[in-house]
Amino acid sequence: MEVLAHIPAAAWPVLILLGSMSALSLALILAKILQLAPVTGGAAAREAAIQRFLKAGPEAVQVAASLPGKAPADRVLAVTMQALAEGLPIQAVEAEATRAGNEEVASMSSWLRLLDLISMVAPLLGLLGTVLGMIKSFQDLSAAQGSANASVLAGGIWEALITTAAGLLVAIPAAVAASLLTARVETAALRIESATGRLIALAQRR
Repeated sequence: MEVLAHIPAAAWPVLILLGSMSALSLALILAKILQLAPVTGGAAAREAAIQRFLKAGPEAVQVAASLPGKAPADRVLAVTMQALAEGLPIQAVEAEATRAGNEEVASMSSWLRLLDLISMVAPLLGLLGTVLGMIKSFQDLSAAQGSANASVLAGGIWEALITTAAGLLVAIPAAVAASLLTARVETAALRIESATGRLIALAQRR
């Protein structure tokens, strides 16, 4: 509480904004972790479904419907199986798989750019608060007409630097989370491409 009492009034708007960004960032990180937790699983089940589909004949549609659908690759594979079961040309099947895959990737990537934006803007806002605090410190020093000592000036500087520290505390978790979550989306996209590509290749051979 003593530290809060020494924060310059000019820095409070920046700190409040950074606090709001921090809350938003943490909520987004939690939501995306929950959303992306299952996106890379189910490879063995998909391979088994592919083999069943290729042997199913008229019952191929039922095999497509039996996929669990927890991972994006499950849902895209089911769409691809449905297109193949309907007898669509391979080009149309590939187009349908690409459309479904793009929709899944877009869903997984939603809000990640906002995390990137927070990680870039938060340090700049912290620096802005520091500059405003420094301006206030030097204004006080000027008003003292040289009677202020170095300790007073140093105190004003550390008070101003609080916003920079706050900005970094907001930006670092957002940047790390955005990077890790983006990597998980890319892995899930590879799973989609692998599953649908394997199904289409095997279907063409048969």
